[in-house]
Amino acid sequence: MKVTKQVSPCPIKIQDNTFRDGHQSIYATRMKTEDMIPIAEEMDNCGFWAMEVWGGATFDTMHRFLGENPWMRPKILKKYVKKTPFSMLLRGQNLVGYRHYADDVVRAFVDKSCEIGIDIFRCFDALNDFRNIETCVERIKANGKHFEGTVCYSLTENRLGGEIYTLDYFVAKAKELQSMGADTVCIKDMAGLLSPYDAFDLFTALKKEIKVPLHLHTHYTSGMGSMSYLKAVEAGVDIIDTCLAPYALRTSMPACEPIVAALQGTHRDSGINLLTLIKLGEHLEDVAPKYKHLLADYKLSIIDNSVLAHQIPGGMISNLTSQLKEMKALDRLGEIYKEVVQTRKDMGYPPLVTPASQIIGSQAVLNVIFGRYVRISNQLKDLVLGLYGKTPRPIDKDLAQKILKNYKRGQTPITGRPADDLPPEMEEAKKTIGNLARTDEDLLGWILFPQTMEKYLQKKYGVDTAVSAPT
Repeated sequence: MKVTKQVSPCPIKIQDNTFRDGHQSIYATRMKTEDMIPIAEEMDNCGFWAMEVWGGATFDTMHRFLGENPWMRPKILKKYVKKTPFSMLLRGQNLVGYRHYADDVVRAFVDKSCEIGIDIFRCFDALNDFRNIETCVERIKANGKHFEGTVCYSLTENRLGGEIYTLDYFVAKAKELQSMGADTVCIKDMAGLLSPYDAFDLFTALKKEIKVPLHLHTHYTSGMGSMSYLKAVEAGVDIIDTCLAPYALRTSMPACEPIVAALQGTHRDSGINLLTLIKLGEHLEDVAPKYKHLLADYKLSIIDNSVLAHQIPGGMISNLTSQLKEMKALDRLGEIYKEVVQTRKDMGYPPLVTPASQIIGSQAVLNVIFGRYVRISNQLKDLVLGLYGKTPRPIDKDLAQKILKNYKRGQTPITGRPADDLPPEMEEAKKTIGNLARTDEDLLGWILFPQTMEKYLQKKYGVDTAVSAPT
């Protein structure tokens, strides 16, 4: 008689990213809060480990394009979602902006985020230089919130390995986060590069060394996302990110429904009701027409096979195409894909995630249009100067010298924690903005996005006071 081995139940936990990364990936972060409210309460009843509702590009787009107070979304949704923790994506010392902010700004921003309802902070640094998340971690912990230490997944080859991004690299980075007090450790695969068997090997290795729960975030860009999730589940990953089907696939996350269905009846069964998910998706289909114009439709395929070669995340591709359209040089996109690969190598192979992705992408455009490093952006100079942190591999000294020649911020790269060189900002900002900022939230928003937030505040309060933006 055949004996069936009994395996103890170990339900996979699922974080839903529909209200943040889902619409950021496919609808340029344009989903309005009013379209979230009708299904928020039912989402709360699904049994998700967490719901990602804030962070990333939401703060920028809400005040810039939607005319919404970006601080209000978590507050509003908390009225309907009372059981499920709220998660946000936080870019370390970059917060939700595009430069490093002084420690006093970082502390105030994290404290305010806790106050408005954020429970879990997925905190990462674009260079995996964890000195850049130290101040965030200190405030997250001080507020008694959940610190999810995050490693950005990147490659130099088509598969895991090569000169930088090896199993040993990711295990070492995860152990560093665990030693910093991470409550969970996340592997953030922003471009969908993680292949299924690499996922199995990676999480098998991590499970042997990391004691806190492990979380995997990937995108469907390459078409491998769902397969990678299944192999990671086999290897013992604790939590995965998905979106409801209408906001999934393409450059978004794998869809929740097929994952839930595939694991039903197994020891990793999520316990989430599939029919409920389908019903929630119907609401997203109903509101889809108002966002349809934002969906990329320039090609038939919903996956991007070329991402496996150039490793450019979907959001970065849209930025590049927009930049090239303005320069009337869209026909040179293929050249720029190749140049991104070379520029990234020149800059020490940083992971292509905000803000590094924008810096590398913009410089690649300049290199193709004007010649290699004939014109150099100030952001690239800052990267080479060390103001964003330590790159995974050192930048060639001769190239660094050329790039930094006569640069007003310095010609010799720094080696310390970048924020140590930043003076406090809050008090000076208060003096500069004056009465236009009537709350701490107004002030923080203006420091993060001075030009666009000034316009938002003028409209909000019905004034036309002009202020001088900080440099």
